Amino acid sequence: MRFHADLHIHSKHARACSKDSDLTHLTWWARRKGITLMGTGDFTHPVWFAELRENLVPAEPGLFRLRDDLDGEISRTLPPSVASAPVRFMLSVEVSTVYARGGRTRKIHHLLYAPDFDVAGTLNRELARFGNLDEDGRPTLRLDARDLLEITLGGGEGAYLVPAHIWTPWFGVLGSKAGFDSIEECYGDLSGQIFALETGLSSDPAMNWRVSGLDRYRMVSYSDAHSPPMLGRETTVFETGLDYFAVLEALRTGEGHAGSVEFFPEEGKYHVDGHRKCGVRLEPRQTRERGGICPVCGRKLTVGVLSRVEDLADRPDGARPAGAAGFHSAVPLPEIVGEILGVGPKSKKVVAEVDRLTTALGPELTILEDLTPGEIAAHSPPLAEAVARLRRCEVIREPGYDGVFGTIRLFKPGEPGPVSAGSPPTLF
Repeated sequence: MRFHADLHIHSKHARACSKDSDLTHLTWWARRKGITLMGTGDFTHPVWFAELRENLVPAEPGLFRLRDDLDGEISRTLPPSVASAPVRFMLSVEVSTVYARGGRTRKIHHLLYAPDFDVAGTLNRELARFGNLDEDGRPTLRLDARDLLEITLGGGEGAYLVPAHIWTPWFGVLGSKAGFDSIEECYGDLSGQIFALETGLSSDPAMNWRVSGLDRYRMVSYSDAHSPPMLGRETTVFETGLDYFAVLEALRTGEGHAGSVEFFPEEGKYHVDGHRKCGVRLEPRQTRERGGICPVCGRKLTVGVLSRVEDLADRPDGARPAGAAGFHSAVPLPEIVGEILGVGPKSKKVVAEVDRLTTALGPELTILEDLTPGEIAAHSPPLAEAVARLRRCEVIREPGYDGVFGTIRLFKPGEPGPVSAGSPPTLF
């Protein structure tokens, strides 16, 4: 079975997250997006943990589904093209460890997974010794990353850890501000128990392939969604049974790990170097020429993912390790429609048009990945052209920096519109 998985999300109990990030909204949006396997997010939070136990029921080994009564209510609000798609949940949480090592403060984010509520409960009891789990769905723990891995492995059979968004400057295991120069340096004698790494929005597998020390890891990509509409902006594709342990085995061995759908890394908010306050954005070469100093205010620049990859790279661009799973880059459908209509991706016009398109054509990921341009053109010629360009990677890139998202565009000024969303738009 081939399916999309988004295993890094957050609930309404995490800071700066939508109040709609509950199980019913997450299931609704997963169906609309075309995601089969979801992380629950935030299982360390006591209130969310209780909600998960109340509203999820066992499905395939290690996976859960929404209760029938809740699921039925959701299905009635969706068009037939997506209403019956299966959605499964895997118990997941992102945690932040803050500690001192090597004369530096380390702030590293990690993704933890558990195959059942007993294992998750054991982890919760252990982790509560190191931080206040009530405070945030993504708790901050005063705990060394190596020790967190030991606790995870001891939580029960099947529990595992994936370092989150590994290149992010402040919170990635390889980040420029608080990270290390290798996975082994961070996790020490237990580093052999790490088998997958999350690329994050500001990098893609091709960037990671430049670092030979990462060859043995599976590269995974997830949305880190703080609201349900953001689900699926990055996903990992599996060709396995729909089963927690099958997914785990695919990550350990590579068999069944079919690759990922990625942001264009330039759209991530830490891709290149810069200083948001001064509006300064620099490529790695320019940063080195200036000694890492902002040319406007004289303070240190935030060194982004591209620079950090180049610091650790021992291969040129274009290198690819033998056996590495592939990937392709995409732009979320609302962003494409917003560009066509000349309005923001969250506007009412875009919402209405995306509703129309998914009702007619199916889930968003199906539209972006599987349908032919001809099939799309019957409902939106500009979207068909946009998707054709997207698949050829013919995009205009303005990279993000220092917490500012980048922009990916598919059309030059004046093409194709803006056009009305009320009927299928046409190219001139």
